[in-house]
Amino acid sequence: MRMSKMFSRTLHEAPASCETKGYAMLVRAGFIKQLGAGIFDILPLGLRSVRKIENILREEINAIGGQEVQLPVVNPADIWRKTGRFDSIGSEMTRLKDRNNRDLVLAMTHEEAMTELGLFEIDSYKKLPQLIYQIQTKWRDDPRPRAGLIRVREFTMKDSYSFDKDYEGLKKQYDAHYDAYFRIFKRMGLPCIAVASDSGMMGGKVAHEYMYLSEIGEDTIIICEKCGYTANKQVAKFDKSLAKSPADKEEAELKKVKTPETKTISDLCDLLKIKPEETAKAVFFTGIYPGEKEGEKKEKLIACMIRGDLDVEENKVLNTAKALDMRNATEDEIRKCGMEPGFASLIGAKGEFVGIMDDSLAGMKSFCTGANKKDYHYLNASADRDFKSAVVADISACKAGCKCPECGHELISSRGVEIGNIFQLGTRYSDSFGLSYQDENGEKKSVVMGSYGIGVGRSLACLAQEYSDDKGLKLPISVAPYQVQLVSLLKDNAPADEIYEQLVAAGIEVLYDDRNENAGVKFFDSELIGCPIILKFGNKGLKNGICEVSLRKSLDKHEEIPLDKLVQTVSILIRQCFEPLKAV
Repeated sequence: MRMSKMFSRTLHEAPASCETKGYAMLVRAGFIKQLGAGIFDILPLGLRSVRKIENILREEINAIGGQEVQLPVVNPADIWRKTGRFDSIGSEMTRLKDRNNRDLVLAMTHEEAMTELGLFEIDSYKKLPQLIYQIQTKWRDDPRPRAGLIRVREFTMKDSYSFDKDYEGLKKQYDAHYDAYFRIFKRMGLPCIAVASDSGMMGGKVAHEYMYLSEIGEDTIIICEKCGYTANKQVAKFDKSLAKSPADKEEAELKKVKTPETKTISDLCDLLKIKPEETAKAVFFTGIYPGEKEGEKKEKLIACMIRGDLDVEENKVLNTAKALDMRNATEDEIRKCGMEPGFASLIGAKGEFVGIMDDSLAGMKSFCTGANKKDYHYLNASADRDFKSAVVADISACKAGCKCPECGHELISSRGVEIGNIFQLGTRYSDSFGLSYQDENGEKKSVVMGSYGIGVGRSLACLAQEYSDDKGLKLPISVAPYQVQLVSLLKDNAPADEIYEQLVAAGIEVLYDDRNENAGVKFFDSELIGCPIILKFGNKGLKNGICEVSLRKSLDKHEEIPLDKLVQTVSILIRQCFEPLKAV
């Protein structure tokens, strides 16, 4: 590609809206351009990198038995109604009507459409297992797009879907994806870890996320450096046991004591001379649930009890309460259920609400908790006796410093960007659609499904964040738009044209700077665009029959190569650049 003909251009400064280094470099290097909030044009250089990422995805998913299809981004609403997600998903899903007033949605994922496709194709065990995938546009009307391609509204995703006879088959396909994803990111050069995660709106019970650890990430990842335990903070577990268990105490009658102006655990402990772990506090939310009619929503109080030294993890509460969404409860909503804000517990509560008790309280006796009367608390509370109506679940928030649930070592935390995910969906979607097959004995059984995604644009954004410096991008050769940039410093480009043609004839991808610009501009752009191998050819080279060769990752080092050995040398360098990106 001759830069004199190239459509996009570079920028000396990034727009003020570029809040991360990688985003700024993609804009400055002419890879992307913002069209609207969370909506981006992918320019020629960026599209070449995107296509290379997509080809890696295709090769690895094909290698585990995938077959590529393409489904529409516009879906009839009826297929989303079958799973209940037409109503359960909020405003991030765009709903519209066609000219005949039929409801449509812009797909943010394709479980429904893929299940409907499976319904058309699968009817017998002889048709299983299957693995279908696509690389397709998605739309999610995110209220807070940020960091360029990290969090957008329109995006491209590789999403694959497995169909199996049983959970044993699902596990095989899940494990195949688990390993394939590491190969994919290895080939891209993108470092990542796999962590246990929440299945969220996807459903299912087993899920993993692939995380690029970076300060630009919005997710908090919990890590044990000793045994390797990893999990997203939303689902992370930890050892909540105490040196001396409160369960060892004798059960006694409740005793109401006056505790004026003690709305916090700290105030309460100071007054009664007790420790936070000898208390139980109440945390309240208002859950949003489906109404009786389509599109209707209803609200219900969610009352959570947790040990006083711990905090609530909202995502765990949301899943345990089986709510669509939730918000902080108001004092009036709390009082309607017979509980007093600041002095609350489940003791004496009334009305319709969802009661949840963290498992840290299970079996706990003789602790202090709210008496549901202003300025009063109970002593001698017993969880099994006084909170017996509550659902027992893990709803506590894990953080750095907690003990690992596997080995007891102190946990650390890190920020991360989700670049891939895998879900064991089970029969959640097949049951909704009636997707079944006849087994060898003629018995009808539900198809067991899995779902697996990787964001293409987000992968590029993370690569730009990982592989950039103050001069520009330095993407790995597997995803860089071109393998080589040839910079001509001659007034008459004819000799450089000949080098360019020789390299291209050898199958080498070359970005050729043949523009009528000064050397400073050309050097600036070569470092900004960041092709892995940079060739500089000027009057000295023409006179001595040599070309200066350097690698973008080490610009301070260069080598002068005779022109008759240039193609061979560059070919060797390309192979060397690919070597560390080989997947095992």
